[in-house]
Amino acid sequence: MRAIADTGFVVAFGNRRDRYHRWALEIAQRVTEPLLTCDAVLAESAFHLGSANLVLEFVQDGLLKPSFIALDHIPRLQELAARYADRSPDFADLCLIRMSELFRTHPVITTDVGDFKIYRRDRRDAIPVIVPADL
Repeated sequence: MRAIADTGFVVAFGNRRDRYHRWALEIAQRVTEPLLTCDAVLAESAFHLGSANLVLEFVQDGLLKPSFIALDHIPRLQELAARYADRSPDFADLCLIRMSELFRTHPVITTDVGDFKIYRRDRRDAIPVIVPADL
């Protein structure tokens, strides 16, 4: 499976008590190559899990692969921030929207269905997502 990982997936995978832990485990079993992500997702995940070491293990073990350099995309990130200002997107979401534009065949694995149903890549195309069934 080729995909982009959002914070909700990483936190659910790393926290056995998370409501979506079982879903995240099922997704992880289908992973055939590292899930692409950004540094902002890694930072958010480390904060929510209370462990930078755990998140670094996910990278070292090949579950996650940081694959985005924000500096290379500042104008587009600013454009996305302005476009979605009414939703107050966090930096990670902006990076993931941009990653979806760059890696077009990769869905975003997320528990944030509310925002990702609104966000668009290339200004009009829905972002393909993988979400828990009950969302």
